[in-house]
Amino acid sequence: MNAGDLLRDLPQDLPDELFESLVEAEDVRIERIVSTGHASPEGSWYDQPEREFVLVVRGGARLEFDDGETLDLEAGGWVDIPPHRRHRVASTDQNEPTVWLAVHF
Repeated sequence: MNAGDLLRDLPQDLPDELFESLVEAEDVRIERIVSTGHASPEGSWYDQPEREFVLVVRGGARLEFDDGETLDLEAGGWVDIPPHRRHRVASTDQNEPTVWLAVHF
């Protein structure tokens, strides 16, 4: 059995976003991502072969999609991103760590 706390031991000064794998199985990967004011590099897009469910547990973020759609997420907000839907993190909260729970399946 694995157990943990998504909000424990949050680093305050991160040069890059922190990606931590919590659970991995044949068809699923669950990650904790911690962002402290981070954004995807300009012109850089995630284009993933798997579906991704993302929940903001703490903080806030803005996602951009390559079709021009934007989505603001606050704590409790989530999105289900289909495979190959190109997206990027436009911004994350500057004042507190943003904690994401990402499920790739």
